[in-house]
Amino acid sequence: MNTNFFNQIQQLDFTGVLQLNISKGIESNLIVTVLLNNEQCGDSAKNGIPPLTFNATPQEFDEGFFEQITTPIQKVSGLMVDMEKFLKQLEEVKKHSAIEKEKADRQKKEQEAKDKKFKDAMAKADELEKEGKFREAWMKVPDITEFPEKADEIRKRKTSLSDKFATPSLFGAMEEATPEPPEEAVTGDYPIDEADEEEQY
Repeated sequence: MNTNFFNQIQQLDFTGVLQLNISKGIESNLIVTVLLNNEQCGDSAKNGIPPLTFNATPQEFDEGFFEQITTPIQKVSGLMVDMEKFLKQLEEVKKHSAIEKEKADRQKKEQEAKDKKFKDAMAKADELEKEGKFREAWMKVPDITEFPEKADEIRKRKTSLSDKFATPSLFGAMEEATPEPPEEAVTGDYPIDEADEEEQY
């Protein structure tokens, strides 16, 4: 007896384990159950795929068994492969989503730290300004290169502080340095004789 049963099985396009259960039925019929199982597919929904069940005579199986199972087996195999691909893609998406979330969290923390540094520096500048230490306050105002997004606020703050400790003009300083001498200092070296003054008039 020469059959090509296994050659035909080999020609079926499937991924996984093909299980054939053959049992005897009534009136010389055979009951054949065909189940494809793909262990690579991690989706438990694959367990809901029912087996193919045929009830026919041996002659009917010989004539059309492979024609009957070829398309369903290929579809089930393709479905399980697609399910596995879907699960892998889903895992990738979850992983990327976690990476993106981690990246967003890290950026948020960095921004919060940067904002805190800016607020602390501005608070220190305010404190020094209240103490009348304008130059020190000016030095504590953050640098524009470190906080370019707050450039306008930093410029205004530095300008308002520098106006409070601005040096006077050169002439203003000279005028303050040479006050007008009092009258006593001019006449102090020379004695005044009241009799001489009366004669002159």
